[in-house]
Amino acid sequence: MTGDRIAHEPWALETHDLAVGYRCRGGPRAVLERVNAHVGTGELVCLIGPNGIGKSTLIRTLAKLQPPLWGSIAMSGTDLASLSPADVAKRVGLVLTQRVDVEGLTVRRIVELGRYPYTDWLGRTTAADRAVVSWAIDAAGAGHLANRDFHQLSDGDRQRVMIARALAQEPALLLLDEPTAFLDVPSRVELMGLLRQLTRRGTIAALASTHDLELALRVADRLWLALPGGEFVSGAPEDIVLSGAISQAFEGPQVRFHVSDRRFRWLACGAGIAVVRGEGSRAAMAAAVLEREGFRIAPPGVPQCDVCIETDDSGWHLSPGHGDSRGEHQGADFASLATYLRHRSHGHEKHQHDAR
Repeated sequence: MTGDRIAHEPWALETHDLAVGYRCRGGPRAVLERVNAHVGTGELVCLIGPNGIGKSTLIRTLAKLQPPLWGSIAMSGTDLASLSPADVAKRVGLVLTQRVDVEGLTVRRIVELGRYPYTDWLGRTTAADRAVVSWAIDAAGAGHLANRDFHQLSDGDRQRVMIARALAQEPALLLLDEPTAFLDVPSRVELMGLLRQLTRRGTIAALASTHDLELALRVADRLWLALPGGEFVSGAPEDIVLSGAISQAFEGPQVRFHVSDRRFRWLACGAGIAVVRGEGSRAAMAAAVLEREGFRIAPPGVPQCDVCIETDDSGWHLSPGHGDSRGEHQGADFASLATYLRHRSHGHEKHQHDAR
């Protein structure tokens, strides 16, 4: 399909019947097959799938660090197999999972290393090279780090610098293998936001593998999803969610993916049915506590429930369900609600045990 891009413009990255994996003595062993997908200039694409399914192998194959088992890869319409390592380095900026720890070099010097496809054999940079380095540092939001010692940076700042280094190659495509792997939550969001900003400028495409599914669903223009069994699907996040492929890939006996809010929920032991009445964040937090303690949240109009929680600015108020002799309870914070529910559940279990 070419309806979402100019007809004569090739994809920044396109695969056709691609299989990736390893060549063993007994023959090739594919971990992913029939990979037919693309990335357009200006798009942020997230590669997702269960652990060990072959995401890193796919990224390394797309970067020409290892050969495909069969099938083809095209970069801006050119067969990857026909490109020299130097040509690939000018087209693809690669950021791998491993922590990079280099002592004695400033951030600017680290980013300058990204100019290696363009410099002479001594690595000498020109004024034009240095201008590109300055642009890459600013584009990655690392201007305030330029003269810092790279070794002294936080993991989040190091990832910014490694992205700047990749940008210094002036690539058409960024490939990133788990760029948020060692980052805290705010840094993960900032980094994915940075990738989105870079692609929105319309001159570069990005493909990033990630385990942060819920963040990927919110920021990606397209998902590449590797499914158990070697299948592969791609499309807009909303289409992938509605197809049921997310559930197929990630659900387990105690985990369910909820389409409505695009997140996973833990299926705790059945403590009963709960209704939450209220609005805003307090009602949402009450529901979160109830779910954690094993209750299933039902709509307010359900005819029977085990507990009913009402929330307002003063806190929460719990009313027992039909036939429950326990009285009403209330509290100002959600720690007290969680404590009451745990004691309530423990008392119920003890009563059942004594009845035996």
